Amino acid sequence: MSHGVETGRITTDIPARMDRLPWSRWHWLVVLGLGTVWILDGLEVTIVGSMTDALADPKTGLGMSSFDVGLAGAMYVAGACAGALFFGQLTDRFGRKKLFLITLGVYTGATVLTAFSMTPLWYFVARFITGAGIGGEYAAINSAIDELIPAKYRGRVDVAINGSFWVGAAGGALLTIPLLDPTKVDQEWGWRLAFGLGAILAIGILIVRRTVPESPRWLFIHGREDEGEEIVRDIEQRVTSESGKDLPSVSDTITIRQRKTISLALIAKTVFTMYPKRTVLCFSLFVGQAFLYNAFFFTYGDTLIEFMDVKQTGYYIAVFAVSNFIGALFLGPLFDRIGRVKMLTGTYVLSGALLTYTGMTLDSYSAVSLTAMGCLIFFVASAGASAAYLTASEVFPMETRALCIAFFYAIGTAAGGIAGPLLFGKLIEDAVNGGEGISAIAVGYYIGGALMIAGGIVAAFLGVKAEGRSLESIAKPLTAEDDAEPTDDERRRSPQPA
Repeated sequence: MSHGVETGRITTDIPARMDRLPWSRWHWLVVLGLGTVWILDGLEVTIVGSMTDALADPKTGLGMSSFDVGLAGAMYVAGACAGALFFGQLTDRFGRKKLFLITLGVYTGATVLTAFSMTPLWYFVARFITGAGIGGEYAAINSAIDELIPAKYRGRVDVAINGSFWVGAAGGALLTIPLLDPTKVDQEWGWRLAFGLGAILAIGILIVRRTVPESPRWLFIHGREDEGEEIVRDIEQRVTSESGKDLPSVSDTITIRQRKTISLALIAKTVFTMYPKRTVLCFSLFVGQAFLYNAFFFTYGDTLIEFMDVKQTGYYIAVFAVSNFIGALFLGPLFDRIGRVKMLTGTYVLSGALLTYTGMTLDSYSAVSLTAMGCLIFFVASAGASAAYLTASEVFPMETRALCIAFFYAIGTAAGGIAGPLLFGKLIEDAVNGGEGISAIAVGYYIGGALMIAGGIVAAFLGVKAEGRSLESIAKPLTAEDDAEPTDDERRRSPQPA
């Protein structure tokens, strides 16, 4: 490769050493420091979805209509798309750790701004910036997690972490119950306190996250192999001390042409020309899950209020959210055991079919039965949606990983996540103003179901069998050399663990 600024050539065994580690307390630290950010995302989305009445009342809120609530959701998603693309390329260029600290800082500051919103315009802008921080998190965090977690556990850990969004969703739904109760909290301040608590949680996560190291894989490609070696040795010593057993030696190595930067032109070429089938696969998965979740969940509270006379939506949304997390937690290990292709196909097709059936029978549901059906649909869908992020993060070369996650998140979410809330918000508003029943919004269910089924069919034909394989074997790094024999000096620069 001639792109970028070449700084040297090394032969390293760091990927093999990271993948052969047994699960340890250190890996739990990574999960706690990096994975808990999805709880914040779930908290954000649910608070907005649960406080429709509070935001609509001009005395206690901002005088927002149902369409405004959908627009706020669209602004959040638009910010997430922009943030993912902007911070994604910075993550590949400047490192995982710098960016997952910066993006969390952006989120925290924007959440505080949201709590102090005085007008709908202020609220929309604050939601856009908050989304930008979360979008950057998706790129930085997913790339870091996959590069730090052993191959044997990568599927289940990634799916469970992305599924932890729903822990925040359940917490946010329950949190809004007392905060939006006029007998307990002044309604003018309740929704503002909800956003403020999200910012406090983010600061706690930031403190834990500072102890998570930079990805050794990123370090050795960018000419900082000594730092990567030091991090890996420290991890090995921790694991050995914890288990009381010596780690097995490794023989697999990879030869790398180190570079400070990788050009955007090369990244684009990688995505569109070297891996066109994987590009279609990721696009299909992201569009399907983005429309399904953003369309349904951003406006679910509004649906219950407008069509089923539910006054307090928090309990319904909390139950719905718990089913999503349980689905990701219980089905996640099957992505390692049964395989990526079979599980992606099954979860997408089944959830899409169930959503389509729900749309056909919308008139027959009560608030309780519709929530129960939603729990069934999204128990299945949550694992597949989480695995979309896993797929994008492991099927492209390491130098492009964060930007590829950002790219597919942005285009998929823009196609489904911006259009979805706007469409559902408009459908609900038109149905209420026209005196129609809930069946008037069924078209949204049909579109979401069709996109999920299409994503599952694409996965069946184009899916990648990545379970149990190292990231380097799934997609060779752009800077890797197949045939180059390492020199004695290069061998000395990548020692085996003591």
